[in-house]
Amino acid sequence: MTVLHLTLTVILFEHPFNERVRTYLRLEHLFDRFEQLIVREMALDHHFCFTTLFEIIEVGGRTDLKTDMLKDLDRHRLHLITFRNNASVDQQVLETVLSRIDHAFDSLNGLGSKINQLVGENDFLASLKNRISIPGGTCGFDLPIYHAWQQKPVALRQDNMKHWTEPLEPLKTSVDILLGLMRDNASAQKVSASGGVFQQNLPQGKFQLLRLYIDPALNLIPEISGNRMMVSIRLMQQGDDGRLQASNTDTTLELALCS
Repeated sequence: MTVLHLTLTVILFEHPFNERVRTYLRLEHLFDRFEQLIVREMALDHHFCFTTLFEIIEVGGRTDLKTDMLKDLDRHRLHLITFRNNASVDQQVLETVLSRIDHAFDSLNGLGSKINQLVGENDFLASLKNRISIPGGTCGFDLPIYHAWQQKPVALRQDNMKHWTEPLEPLKTSVDILLGLMRDNASAQKVSASGGVFQQNLPQGKFQLLRLYIDPALNLIPEISGNRMMVSIRLMQQGDDGRLQASNTDTTLELALCS
């Protein structure tokens, strides 16, 4: 991900410290891809909309994920409520955020098993899902109904996909809120990677996500490993042959730890 930071264009690398946040990031990535593809007009782009849709359903259809998300939304709500009547907090903004959380919680809680049923209850999607993972499995002679659908007007194809994916909206909204709250509670700090290596012990269980900003001009790629107790970053450089080699240069990085 490339972002504007401190007036400079930098590459943002994120690393989750637990499996729950890892799943949130994967869903965010998939929803972002889907939104970029659906507005395009080519049938090929819409084909990859479907591959993305099926990935979202596979990642987001687990019952335990919904339970985790509801717990996280409620945890943030209870924490933010403590700032009510705090003179240093913009109360209008606070109430807006709390309202978004409440709406997301109610929508996600009412979702039931609609995500898993999304394909099973739609013959067109079910037949496409069965064929799309087979190399070349969606050729016109294999799946004529899909071939015919690809010839339909752009607006109709887009409307179809928006309708079919409506049940996923509470999932997307919840992911956006949870990751947004997580990212907003941390500021980037400058740290030194001596000899291309940075390590830091962490308060147990406090942080869930690391955000690392790197100037692309440095030609550095981070190898990040971490858990709830420690984070380690090894800076690498990619040679002309494509292979990664360790960098031994002292480098200043910008790092944010999100709880």
